Amino acid sequence: MLPEKIEETFYLHLEAIQLLQQAMASSFLDAYIEHVENMNDQYQIRVIDQTPDEPTIEKLAPIYAKLSQVEIEPEDKRKLSQLLLLKGTQTEPLQANHQLTPDGIGFLFVYLIEQLYPNKNKELTVLDLTVGMGNLLATILTNLSLAKYTVKGIGVDNDETLLAIAAANNQWVHTDLSLFHQDGLQDLLIEPANVAIGDLPIGYYPIDDKAKQFKVYAPHEHTYAHHLLMEQAMKYVHAGEFGIFLVPSNLLQSEQNEYLKVWLQEEVYLQGIIQLPDELFRNEHSRKSILLLQKRGGNAQQASQVLLARLQTLKNPQKIAEFFKEFAQWQQQYLA
Repeated sequence: MLPEKIEETFYLHLEAIQLLQQAMASSFLDAYIEHVENMNDQYQIRVIDQTPDEPTIEKLAPIYAKLSQVEIEPEDKRKLSQLLLLKGTQTEPLQANHQLTPDGIGFLFVYLIEQLYPNKNKELTVLDLTVGMGNLLATILTNLSLAKYTVKGIGVDNDETLLAIAAANNQWVHTDLSLFHQDGLQDLLIEPANVAIGDLPIGYYPIDDKAKQFKVYAPHEHTYAHHLLMEQAMKYVHAGEFGIFLVPSNLLQSEQNEYLKVWLQEEVYLQGIIQLPDELFRNEHSRKSILLLQKRGGNAQQASQVLLARLQTLKNPQKIAEFFKEFAQWQQQYLA
């Protein structure tokens, strides 16, 4: 879809969401869910307890009539969703762990998966234990589908509102995605995946009795949730398969790193660390990197040279192309 058409469609969606928000006296996110569910229901306006009222319905009807005539591809729907949710968070800020993963980072995940899994005849299952609103996983699913992969996703989250957004968007965008509303660190009734991904929430996990079951458990304080989630995610991938995680850049120098390193040495291979551009983050403490892990077993082995790469910028196509070349050369020499 042309940029000007996306912009025009964006404002129609935004007007509908704001009308619903006012009529429902709700948050932007709840109105967003209502709007997308209306579209998924053939643009029928759901009325519960006389809400929305008749004047609002009269304003919504022509908007939905226009939107119903717009032909739009799944990836463009995903982009529209991201723009609308970003607009909403300008007026209703989310906590840091609930923020949308930027597209630039999402496309890096897509590239890495394409390089690690070049066989498009094999069905891929992608697991995200902290799926949130689903933008990172949706970016991967829609773009791998565009690249002719057969791909499905599994998403887990304990936040009901964020998961409702992911579910509504999944139905709108038509991705093959199964969603589970639960704590990602509890036992999961899922089949093993090919690759685990995650924009991991940073902080402490409060349930020490559960944390004790993990190798990254810190005995003298609450354990870091992002350590636990990596260990948990890698339990649910096949032997020899990969995990790609967005983590703090100081991960291996932070407190509790001694417990993390025990797990790294026993259960997975640390194959690469890709430092993301400083321009993406507000300050030094918020900087993040992409961690590339491989589960032990199968044909997996530790690369004789761990990939240590630094992306200078995501704004210069030449610099991105240089990174792609660096990764491909490293993979061919040390990982193939």
